[in-house]
Amino acid sequence: MTLDTPINDALARWDRECLFHPTTHVANHARGDTPGQIMTGGDGVYVTDRNGNRLLDGFAALYCVNAGYGRSEIADAMSKQAQELAYFHAFAGHGNEPAIRLARMIMDRAPEHMARVYFGLSGSDANETNVKLAWHYHILRGQPEKRKIISRWRGYHGSGLVSGSLTGLESYHKRFHLPLPGFLHTETPHYLRRADPEMSEAAYLTHLIDALEEMILREGADTIAAFIGEPIMGTGGILPPPPGYWEGVQLLLAKHDILLIADEVVTGFGRMGEMFGATYYGLKPDFMTIAKGLTSAYAPLSGTIMSDRVFEELSRGTDEHGVLCHGWTYSAHPVCAAAGIATLELIDKLGLVAKAAENGPYLRAKLQDAVGDHPNVAEIRGDGLLAAVELMQDPGARVFFPTMSVAPKVAAAMLRRGVISRAMPEGDILGFAPPLCISRDEIDIMVTALAGALHDVLPR
Repeated sequence: MTLDTPINDALARWDRECLFHPTTHVANHARGDTPGQIMTGGDGVYVTDRNGNRLLDGFAALYCVNAGYGRSEIADAMSKQAQELAYFHAFAGHGNEPAIRLARMIMDRAPEHMARVYFGLSGSDANETNVKLAWHYHILRGQPEKRKIISRWRGYHGSGLVSGSLTGLESYHKRFHLPLPGFLHTETPHYLRRADPEMSEAAYLTHLIDALEEMILREGADTIAAFIGEPIMGTGGILPPPPGYWEGVQLLLAKHDILLIADEVVTGFGRMGEMFGATYYGLKPDFMTIAKGLTSAYAPLSGTIMSDRVFEELSRGTDEHGVLCHGWTYSAHPVCAAAGIATLELIDKLGLVAKAAENGPYLRAKLQDAVGDHPNVAEIRGDGLLAAVELMQDPGARVFFPTMSVAPKVAAAMLRRGVISRAMPEGDILGFAPPLCISRDEIDIMVTALAGALHDVLPR
């Protein structure tokens, strides 16, 4: 398809002159040189921009519009709640019905050893909460020196000061004085990028676990509070863990009394074809970070789900020391919670978890059929309804293109065909994470667009 010519009027000018956009080339946008579109509507897996272009959203915006666009059930629930009680704070034990009901719904779906959920607004603030509570947990247990946090290179956990320090992407560190002291990064679990091309998968797994234990021993286990990881890496390139990886990591953490934070912002609420990535990969975390799919992004809402052992220690701590002084003004916001209730009800009603389990393998199989034999396709990977296609100049010799020199061009060519994908930041990688309500016909449209775009940018 040919995209209609962008409208250049007062609204477009105000956008350039007044709005500071996240993760954007600031100068190019001010000059009007960025490809961003002003969106005006959406239905199902499609969004419409103000120029009249209807685009299949192959990335659910930012992995988050899982129930799809235009869901009146969610919008109506938010409107009704705003008219009844738009806001009241949750400090000092105050509550509101939507937040209480949503907390119960989440705990009914969470792993059995999880105990309570604390609400925030974004995945970033939830990870700030996780780290703060992990520190507090160890202080209460008489181990205040346990404060270092281990993350992984290419992991994404937010863009605040603590959450940005957890993130293992150098572009989030440069020129921001990040990471803060005490935030460590171990190796990325990605066999394709292994340093030694002769290393077997079994040897590579051993290497990853050994490298993590070497870091723990070098830093001192008595100084490390927690390890944080996405069950499957998202922004770093949609990287499924090697078989046996999480089992090995968890054995190490238990051995050295280190808490596990599972960042479920992308994977939570059905993306993996199960309710959570923790159950999909056999994790038993002390904290789970939730956001995005909790409300299908119809309202900002995040959560920290804490385990029995963490909650019991925090509870004991307040008996000894008084109020636990941590809170956000908008914690447990009733309108956002109403959106969460409606979203979880819709996920159940539409069978979206089962649909993701069925369509994820279908998506990867169709990608393999369509582009798996392309000479520049190095890897097609994913789990659940997540998939990535990694491109290289010469996959056999593992010769990379200059980073992100090709994937953005392929994404742009897909856009011209009416499909939104995402060029991932850590290589020439095309990412796919469509709404969970996507049909197989719509998956076929997405894959056909990729095949055509690859032909345009990298002719065989």
